[in-house]
Amino acid sequence: MHRIRLVLAISLLLGAALLAETPTTQQAQLSLPDLQGQQHNLADYHGKILVVNFWATWCVPCKHEMPLFADAVKHYGADHVQVVAISLDDETTRSKIPTFAEKENMSFPILLGSTDAMKTLGLGEAVPATAFVDSEGRIVAKILGEVSKSELKARLDWMLKSSSKEPPALINNLGKKSNQPMVPMMR
Repeated sequence: MHRIRLVLAISLLLGAALLAETPTTQQAQLSLPDLQGQQHNLADYHGKILVVNFWATWCVPCKHEMPLFADAVKHYGADHVQVVAISLDDETTRSKIPTFAEKENMSFPILLGSTDAMKTLGLGEAVPATAFVDSEGRIVAKILGEVSKSELKARLDWMLKSSSKEPPALINNLGKKSNQPMVPMMR
């Protein structure tokens, strides 16, 4: 009987700890440099819906999803939705970022980060990974792995109050193969 109570107590404590890290309670606090070395803080974007995407030039799924982010900014408007792309490229591949950004029409801020920055936002260590931050700076959704067009649209529509249907707070697409064609998001 004592062992059952102990297991139950530990389960409750672990559950409470997990709830403390749910997307709706975690603040998006992060400061990183851009390609020119200027520091950017995610708090600077408060008041806007923020999509924080961790990626790398060598990441094939990242290449698939980047046009979706570029199209989302065009569709929803930069006044409403801000994408921040945080590259995990190291010194050996960092020089490829400008070419990648131009090819993928990345007109949004590109910052330099690490897996430590990903962990700070509760995204683990695998790219791609995306956090959705509300206008008050709270992480309200996360997608681990490649974002699909429908997943991105559902979250942004809900966050902008265009849809009342709340999407799941966490999607884990890691290890899943994408069979969606690379098409713009809103067509």
